[in-house]
Amino acid sequence: MHTLDPSTASQRPTLYGSRHAISSGHYLATAAGHTILENGGNAIDAGVAAGIALGVLCSNEVNVAGVAPILIRTAAGETVSIAGLGTWPMSIPADLFQREHAGAMPYGVLMTVVPAAPDAWITALRDYGTMSFGEVSSEAIRFARQGFAIYDYFAEEVAEMEQEYRAWDANRRIYLPAGRPPRVGERFVQNDLADTLQYMVDQERTAAHRGRAAGLEAARDAFYVGDIAAKIVAYQEANGGFLTRDDLATYHARYEPVVHTRWRDFDVLTCDAWCQGPAFAHALAMLERHGLGTLKHNSLDYAHLVTEVLKAVFADREYRYGDPRFVDVGLGELFSDDHLDARLADISMSQAHPGMPRPIGAMEGIEALIPSPAASGSAGRAPDTSYVCVIDRWGNAFSATPSDGSYEAPVVPGTGIVPSSRGVQSRPDPRHPSGVGPGRRPRLTPNPAMAVRDDGSVLAFGCPGGDMQIQAMLQVFLNIFHFGMDVQAAIDAPRFSTWSFPNSFAPFEFLDGRMALENRFDEPTLDGLRARGHDVEVWPPFTRSAAAVEAIYRDASTGFLRAGADPRQPAWAVVS
Repeated sequence: MHTLDPSTASQRPTLYGSRHAISSGHYLATAAGHTILENGGNAIDAGVAAGIALGVLCSNEVNVAGVAPILIRTAAGETVSIAGLGTWPMSIPADLFQREHAGAMPYGVLMTVVPAAPDAWITALRDYGTMSFGEVSSEAIRFARQGFAIYDYFAEEVAEMEQEYRAWDANRRIYLPAGRPPRVGERFVQNDLADTLQYMVDQERTAAHRGRAAGLEAARDAFYVGDIAAKIVAYQEANGGFLTRDDLATYHARYEPVVHTRWRDFDVLTCDAWCQGPAFAHALAMLERHGLGTLKHNSLDYAHLVTEVLKAVFADREYRYGDPRFVDVGLGELFSDDHLDARLADISMSQAHPGMPRPIGAMEGIEALIPSPAASGSAGRAPDTSYVCVIDRWGNAFSATPSDGSYEAPVVPGTGIVPSSRGVQSRPDPRHPSGVGPGRRPRLTPNPAMAVRDDGSVLAFGCPGGDMQIQAMLQVFLNIFHFGMDVQAAIDAPRFSTWSFPNSFAPFEFLDGRMALENRFDEPTLDGLRARGHDVEVWPPFTRSAAAVEAIYRDASTGFLRAGADPRQPAWAVVS
């Protein structure tokens, strides 16, 4: 795993500005978004530009044809959630993986759900942006056509997944261009991906005489109805997939309810339970009801308490979360005082909870659908996802977590894209709340977030990292607003995690009692956690396994924007 020398990692300062700010998972994506801001675009224009660029610069972990959940808060105070997550094809049998694959989910076209990111970006631009698709995608096309320098994290990840990339000719030609994984400093070019984006731009220009909205719709149709759709479906049909022209043509990223949770003087904003976003707010609510009191930052008691709370939250996620159009998740019940109290009553400050906390008020028989704990394994993350947040000079805020890797399903030849393989996060058993089913959505790990203070201050933040996402976000949030750290210091601080629940990615590994911590925790703390029954795993310092948080805080009390970016990946923030 990529690590950073601890002697240099904390040399980044929090960046202060008073005009606009952007932070993302790659410095060139940040530069692309900042150029949009400097040219008069708003936070939505800049966020979409950076998000599309991440699909080029981090195409090992973000796909242009992947997922892109988005939160937008306007200067007028409206907050909306765009569910940039596709559905299973309407023709897929719900019991396919149980019946034909022994309950496993094999890599390949069978994991494909409808690609959501292109429509999500264009929906955000159409309704809240000011620029054209061509304007915001120009830098992404340049990065794809002219190439960019391979960085260590990209090189390490492709090398780690080399055999998966070799499984399909198109993936191999792009990601192993010299017959081997690319090396740091080599130029990485993606001409087919540039052509795909350019085709969307060309279709927009052809329709531009009918107005901006018509142009954006033409760019969308180029992907979902036109030549790109035809190539995707032809490949699916030739290789046993289920995605159809109708699945693509009828897909539209939906506006879904924003989940509002009160924490002290903040309104915490997350997407709904089609993703894991509400679990972040759930953990905050449990900790507040318990009380953090005088617990010191990253002390033995603090790390133990937060870990035990997260175990309970992940148990409720496992038992209840799924596509709200198909499953009654019951967030009101999960956030109720009675439920919080029942969960807290199971927490001991002297002993780690064995196994996963029991279901409370969950569907009957749910425990029979939960994977058994693994005999061994290492805590970590699925290698995909990035993040971008923006706050502009007018006070608009944007938070998005684009994702989907390029190693677990085939690139469609001639396009440079992997249609969303996010089906990997659905359970093969359709009886599970997040089970496979026609028209259903997987339970997504990417979850952009915001928090709005009563004085008008706004925090936009998020990260990649699979099941580590809400754990890292929780710790950074508390570092800032409970422990009083500045943004970058809060991001740099050592992190810990629990993995005592079924992983969100197939094969859903369950590491009973596992707690992983970066090695900047002292030995007495590690020994104390072991004594309480935690199965302690020690990570290297500043490992990407601990996620990589980006954050911007618009401080109404000073008028300054404060931005930070995580040194655990090639992330960077820029302010003006």
